[in-house]
Amino acid sequence: MIYILSIFMYIWNMNANIHKIKNYHHRVLEGRLTEYVNHFSAVGLTGPRQSGKSTLLLHQLKDYRYITFDDFRTVALYHDDPNKFMRIYANKIIFDEVQKVPEIFNDIKIAIDTDRQTTGKFILTGSSQFNLIKSITESLAGRIGLLSLLPYQYAEIPAKLRYQSIYQGAYPELVNKDFEFAADWYSSYLDTYITKDVNDLANIGDKRDFRRLISLLAANTSQLLNMSNYAKDLGVDVKTVKRWISVLEASYIIFLLPPYYENFGKRIVKSPKLYFYDTGLVSYLTGINSIESFEQGPMLGSLFENYIISDILKRELHNKSHAELYFYRSSNGEEIDLIIDRKKTRELIEIKTSETFTPRMTKEIEKFSSQNTRSYLLYCGKSMTYLPHVSVMNYQEYLASKEPLLFVD
Repeated sequence: MIYILSIFMYIWNMNANIHKIKNYHHRVLEGRLTEYVNHFSAVGLTGPRQSGKSTLLLHQLKDYRYITFDDFRTVALYHDDPNKFMRIYANKIIFDEVQKVPEIFNDIKIAIDTDRQTTGKFILTGSSQFNLIKSITESLAGRIGLLSLLPYQYAEIPAKLRYQSIYQGAYPELVNKDFEFAADWYSSYLDTYITKDVNDLANIGDKRDFRRLISLLAANTSQLLNMSNYAKDLGVDVKTVKRWISVLEASYIIFLLPPYYENFGKRIVKSPKLYFYDTGLVSYLTGINSIESFEQGPMLGSLFENYIISDILKRELHNKSHAELYFYRSSNGEEIDLIIDRKKTRELIEIKTSETFTPRMTKEIEKFSSQNTRSYLLYCGKSMTYLPHVSVMNYQEYLASKEPLLFVD
């Protein structure tokens, strides 16, 4: 009994202290979160560790109690007396890292079904999208709205730090501290990820080989994914590499951009392209530690492309646009860096690091432009009027918008 009371006191003190948030940076997701809380009985929020999920929720939902299952004492409290736990925490509750207690999803379902009229009863967060979504689809289908929070998108970063963020990343803690000790931060982040989070997702086997795979992927970001080459380099089979890739996707380290084939022809390259959610991790793994090593090194083009595409992905996810992202590459070399498919319209995007515009830069996107398509060349030069359906834009101007640049023909 004393043990249980001590845990309750621990949680009470934690909630009293954690609501004291200083120097909060507003997030694009705030508006959508408010809408979901007022519409759904439960809201699920996924995203990588340190992306700001708890900070956002505690700032927006000040009258909610915060419970984290990252702490073994909270897990023990639930398992000791689930009925009492759910009676006490039955409304306006944030359950952080809830996927670590999968049994609780059925209790949440029961709590929602006894009072379907009340919205915003539970906020469920997790840093593993696959585990959380699996539990949600099994127990809470039709009862929950899902959102994602990634590290800062370009429009959320202070103007003075935006260029630096291309190679130093966009995790809130780093940006808020002007990227001080960035290498130390990423070293700790990666060690914690491999020793703790990965174990929660899967038995990966040799952690040294798993870490080597992450480094190999970083050196090949913005390239086609070739699992056979990685398997050969690591001395493991392709199935192992495929499983490890799935783990990295589930924990928001990497994402795969699928090829687009509708209407552009069938002879396409079928492998996906590989990108990291955060370019700062790529820089850390490839030894980029200054503006000189970024601008003068061999990773300039691929890192810049990764940054642009990951930032567009953040914007689409944070605005819940339901757009689908692809790339296009034909067997004869035709290529489009990014296609944003909005069903009725499409955006074709070509990405260049050059500061000087030449007409050949838009050759591919001009070829595939149509009545329901808007094409963009994003580069480091000046924005200018070019063709009716082709915009030549400085990448900063394009990314500075907090919402997708929708167009009406």
